[in-house]
Amino acid sequence: MLSAMFETDKPIIGMLHLSPLPGSPGYGGALSTVIDDVLADLEGLIAGGVHGIMIENFGDIPFYPDRVPAVTVSHMTAIAARIRRATDLPLGINCLRNDGRSALAIAHAADAQFIRVNVLVGARVTDQGVLQGIAHELLRDRANAACQHIRIWADVNVKHSAPLAEAALDQLVYDLTERGRADALIVTGSGTGRQAEVDELKTIRTAAEHTPVFVGSGVTAENLPAYRDHADGFIVGTSIKLHGETHNPVDSDRVKAIVAALA
Repeated sequence: MLSAMFETDKPIIGMLHLSPLPGSPGYGGALSTVIDDVLADLEGLIAGGVHGIMIENFGDIPFYPDRVPAVTVSHMTAIAARIRRATDLPLGINCLRNDGRSALAIAHAADAQFIRVNVLVGARVTDQGVLQGIAHELLRDRANAACQHIRIWADVNVKHSAPLAEAALDQLVYDLTERGRADALIVTGSGTGRQAEVDELKTIRTAAEHTPVFVGSGVTAENLPAYRDHADGFIVGTSIKLHGETHNPVDSDRVKAIVAALA
């Protein structure tokens, strides 16, 4: 699946963290600046050699726990369409905090290839409250729209959250892949930019069998070799920013270093 989508067996996905969008508390009032910033970051990712792109409304804190408002969906769709015109790299959508249904709609409209869902099955305690799994609605949306080609990537023990009830990792993986029908899994550390545990990654990789597993936080050029043999791909964000700071612009030299570390 991954080689067909990304033309490589172990892709690196570069994050585009959107500045606050219209309607969010931090919005600065200049949509042109938001668009200019994301297109500049896109250029940095492409120059660095990533194999795919993912956008998320990272600046829209505090996040809605589930459905985001229409204004967010409309602007994310417009931005995704701009990105699609600028590159034919595979594109993913993440609607924070857990609006996979809107992410799917945006992906369908903008010709994106995959979406990320923080809580696909089960329930997690977060700073937005208790997030409930959405697989039952999301999979029906995908079937009704006849867009099964849009893949669903789901987090295991997603960052910035805690389980509502403890469960073994192999059970979580089974529920996500067999009952939630996830097309790929994502392993993260406890928060944005924090490293995933290698032992946890190994356990999830074994339990996932033929389902691809991505490392989704804390990946750097220095630690990537420790993950390489146990992951099918990598999602990079914080470490590819200028000085490694999440809110800074993308630094293409840092992107190149991570791509080189995978070679």
